[in-house]
Amino acid sequence: QHASAASTSIGATRFGPLIPDPQGLLDLPEKFTYRIISRIGDEMADGLLVSSAPDGMATFNGPDGVTLLVRNHEAMPGMAGPFGKNNERIGKVGYERLFDDGNQKTPGLGGTTTVVFDTRTQSVVRQFQSLAGTERNCAGGPTPWGTWITCEETTDKPGSIRDDHDFEVAKAHGYNFEVFPTVKPTLSEPRPLVAMGRFRHEAVAVDPLSGAIYQTEDLDSGAIYRFLPEKPGLEGAAADLHAGGKLQALAVVGQDKLDTRNWHKQEVEVGQKLKVRWIDLKSPESPDDDLRHRAFALGAAKFARGEGMWHVQAIDEPGAVYFACTSGGREELGQIWKYTPSPSEGQPGETSEPGTLELFIEPNDSNLIQNADNLTVAPWGDLIVCEDRSGSEVRLVGVTPLGECYTFANNHVKGEFAGACFSPDGSTLFVNLQSDGKTVAITGPWGV
Repeated sequence: QHASAASTSIGATRFGPLIPDPQGLLDLPEKFTYRIISRIGDEMADGLLVSSAPDGMATFNGPDGVTLLVRNHEAMPGMAGPFGKNNERIGKVGYERLFDDGNQKTPGLGGTTTVVFDTRTQSVVRQFQSLAGTERNCAGGPTPWGTWITCEETTDKPGSIRDDHDFEVAKAHGYNFEVFPTVKPTLSEPRPLVAMGRFRHEAVAVDPLSGAIYQTEDLDSGAIYRFLPEKPGLEGAAADLHAGGKLQALAVVGQDKLDTRNWHKQEVEVGQKLKVRWIDLKSPESPDDDLRHRAFALGAAKFARGEGMWHVQAIDEPGAVYFACTSGGREELGQIWKYTPSPSEGQPGETSEPGTLELFIEPNDSNLIQNADNLTVAPWGDLIVCEDRSGSEVRLVGVTPLGECYTFANNHVKGEFAGACFSPDGSTLFVNLQSDGKTVAITGPWGV
């Protein structure tokens, strides 16, 4: 039984009620604590500054037991970036190391930073820029071979752009990039993964068994995509994502052009399992930003702002990919979906035994969850979901495998949580308070 319009929250029974924070930043259950580990404008080990709008993140094992936290920044020209107010620190990198130098006037200010963190002492060893010159790096996803795929949530074209300010764009945006986590300051090559498609990206998740990579699109009328790499990462090997591959869009067998948003009619019921087929898409570089339109014309399903996405491997069932649709549902308060790959995912055999799509929860109740965005899986198997909304309460919400919701944290910033993820040792939950430009580390009695 999953959460539906009539469902109830399990409330405080997971970790207990929230205790008001005397600092007025973050309410947590009793015996849980947080510390701010990074702030917008902090000077980093490479002499650059921590950019604004921290967003999606993931953690990786580093040498000597440290954790490598790779963090996106949804920044663009006109916002606080790594090079200083007047780009006076650009020389510490050089325009040639950027993806888009903005004609040396308004360089891309997104990209990623890496925080080297020691969970034993709960302290930052160092932090530094790890990808530079991209724009609006929103979410992404970790790979089984230990890298981070970061995604641009924009399809700006070369030229002059007006978006509350003027800036120049020297290259087309809307791509994914692969970032290689390191313990010492290193910039990954800003080489776009063109075959994965140019669109308003949000997040990705990788199926370790097939090597398939799933992608969300942050638009009210977006598609869900699958990329089958020509050289996938299997059995511990790294994929070569620049070697090309096949880009596809999700469609439901027997229900072409299914509108999963449930805005005007309950097309999909909670718990309903739908068989999936995948539609091949040509010209993934999409200069006209029309991938979704071409996909819909061929029968692809329509989703409401696909955002957070994470691969979950349960002990007693096949792995699955969970993803949030932030404005889905009758009340437009959000949905969380579950995709279970075929045993023959990406192979001819999947036609006879297709993957399945399930509407995991659609609460239609803001007391349970509102506008689910980034999400991750906790060591004990629950989802931890970031709300993307404003108001008196903006929460981190836990969702059990049965679809029951509980509040784990409430921030007083009244802005979105982003990038929730656990350290590899399970001791620390990292999350961003995006509008405040802070990254926090949360510890406590997780043993559930």
